[in-house]
Parts: sequence; C-alpha cells; structure tokens
Amino acid sequence: MKAHYCHRASFFLIVIVMAIFLSGCGLPRNPVPLASISEGNLAGFPDIRYWETEYKPDVKTGADSSSDCSFLALSGGGANGAFGAGFLNGWTVSGTRPNFRIVTGISTGSLIAPLAFLGPEYDQELKNYYTTIRTKDILDVQGLLGFGIIPVLFGESYASTKPLQKLIAELVTEDTLTAISQEHAKGRRLYIGTTNLDAQRFVIWDMGAIASSSNPDSLKLFQKVMLASASIPGAFPPVRFDVEVNSKKYDEMHVDGGVITEVFGFGELFSEQAKTSGQARVCSIYVIRNGKLDTESEQVPRRVIKIAIRSFSTLMKAHSWGDIFRLYFIAEENNVEFNYVSLPHDYESHGKEMFDPVEMKRLFDLGFDMAKDGYKWNKIPPGLGDLKEEKWLWTP
Repeated sequence: MKAHYCHRASFFLIVIVMAIFLSGCGLPRNPVPLASISEGNLAGFPDIRYWETEYKPDVKTGADSSSDCSFLALSGGGANGAFGAGFLNGWTVSGTRPNFRIVTGISTGSLIAPLAFLGPEYDQELKNYYTTIRTKDILDVQGLLGFGIIPVLFGESYASTKPLQKLIAELVTEDTLTAISQEHAKGRRLYIGTTNLDAQRFVIWDMGAIASSSNPDSLKLFQKVMLASASIPGAFPPVRFDVEVNSKKYDEMHVDGGVITEVFGFGELFSEQAKTSGQARVCSIYVIRNGKLDTESEQVPRRVIKIAIRSFSTLMKAHSWGDIFRLYFIAEENNVEFNYVSLPHDYESHGKEMFDPVEMKRLFDLGFDMAKDGYKWNKIPPGLGDLKEEKWLWTP
C-alpha cells in the first residue's frame, strides 16, 4: 500500500517539476474555448456522458426482475485492484453476491467494472488479468536512458500507455460490448468516471449507452473512456476526446477520475425504487475500496523528497476518507444500506515493482478469502462512530 502511494507521489513530483521549470512548454492542442467549456459534444454519441452534479441514473424499476436493488462502487488503487478482483471472485463462491442494478468504477476500478457488471461468468477473466500482468503490461517508460527524462521535460507524461491500451482491447471486445448492451437494455447501468482537466470537473460516462450505440466507433470510444479513467496524470498522457461546439471542432483533455474522487455513486434512486415498487425492501450500496482507509503512522525523515511523498500520500488518504463519508451520508439520507470493505490495516505490501504479479496474486487471494465465507461488511466509515457518540456530527 505504501508503495502504491509512493509511486503516485513520484508522479506528482514530476508534474511539479514540469510546472516550475517548463511552464512555457507544451504540445499543441485545440482546446474548447473557456466560455464554452461545458458545451462540448461527441459527434454521433448523444446522451452518453454527464457532469456529476447534473446526472441521475435512469434506472427503471422492475425492468430486470433478476437484478437486485443494489449498487456496486469500485475505487481506484492501481495494482491494489487485484484485491477487488479477488473479493468479487470470493463473493461469488459465498453465494451472496447480488446481481447489481448499477456498477461504477474509477481508475483501476474502471478496468474491473465492465466484467463485474456482467457477472460471475467473467470471474476467471478478472482473475487472469489481475494475477498475471506486470508493470511492462501497463506502461512503457520512455526517454533518455530509459528514465523518461525527455518526455518529462518536453512531453506530457512519464510513460506511454500503449501496453495499457493493448490490455484494455483484450479486456473489452465486441462480444463484451454486446453483452453489456444486452444488460443495459434490461435497465441495468454501468458508469465510469474521468476528470476533465480544462473544466476541473468530474465526468460520468454511461458505458451501457455507448455499448448500445449503433455508431461504428462505439467499441473504440468505450475502450478510450476506460483508458482515460486509468490515466494517472504525470505518469500517463491525458486522453484527448474530439468534440464539437457550434459545429466547430475542438479537443478535451481527460485524466484519471481519481483526481477528483476515488469512488462514486448515487443514492436517491434506490429509495425511489423501493417506494414505487411497493415492496418492503432495503436497497444497498457496496463499496470496494482497493486500498486502506485506516491511518498508517510512520516516522518521516527530514528530507524534502520523503516529506513531499508523505504529504501526498496523506492527501490521497484524506481524499479517500472524504469519498467514503460522502457516499455514507448519501445512503443515510436516502434510507439505503451502506457497506464497504477495504484492505486490512495490517496488510503490508512486498511488491518488487509497481505491478508485481506475485504481490497481486497475494492481494487477490486476500480478497478472495475475506469474501468466500461471507464477509461482515463495515457499516460506517472509520472514526465516524466515535464522532457520533461525542455529538460532533448531526445524526438522524
């Protein structure tokens, strides 16, 4: 876990160096005018993406009698996604895994989400991808002496995502797209989040709507959105989408959805479903956090790099807390049962590289073992119980 934060902190420092020393440099692009920043549309793909604050899923009650009134939200976490993949596999074995009405994914969660959405028959595929890949299967460091110096100084990223693009193309094929489209037609929904850098806003992509489109580029767009959601800024180049505003062509720059939120979901529609269906049932949201939520104490040396890395890891930790708290209060407000799981506090990574197959197999097995015999879900975010008891927070 610490290794994961260290890698992200290193990329963050690279971005800072670029900003300080090369603020005047950059590759050419044709961005949307600031006055029209919210008006870009993808030609041939209407109604397939939304700003987070403007969207409520159009899930239809009773459209799919086999689907549960349940919601799965998959977080980011890089190689730690192996934990989530393992947990889903173990959940299937336990016999208690719902047929989720909605699935959302961010970053590594966006790579898991399509297969999690399609159900247990794709468990083996999830296992294969999250226990066999190496760093070279995700990124290709380029530049002077192989350390990415030239791209960092004069480009837009530390590494190329060509290996990740290949992996995504293997993960989502025409057959996968057809299967997702069929589930979308039943009223189930799959969403992936990206960050629009120019707008500094979170974008929700309706992946089922993309899969159901008659546009011949639907598979290409589907894969491109997954790539954007997993593109850590500084490490990977941003993904550019060609858009139109008033019949003029521009481009948008999108990166990892985790820049804004590590996990996302919706609460109000489930309480509405329960009311309109006339059934006395409790709807549930399940959050798989591919990382730790507890604090991790560490004695920090008086060295600038160590201080910067520790500060960034703390920032990411606070980011995660805020996301989990937000979903918890959405659930509370809408009478939805809240559940989450995260990496255990005592788990220590022994990975020798960013994506180490041995370590990822260990993570997968951990998630599998936690879920296979029936996991006792966490019902409130860490520390919230104490705050409620001390009446620091309003409680319903």
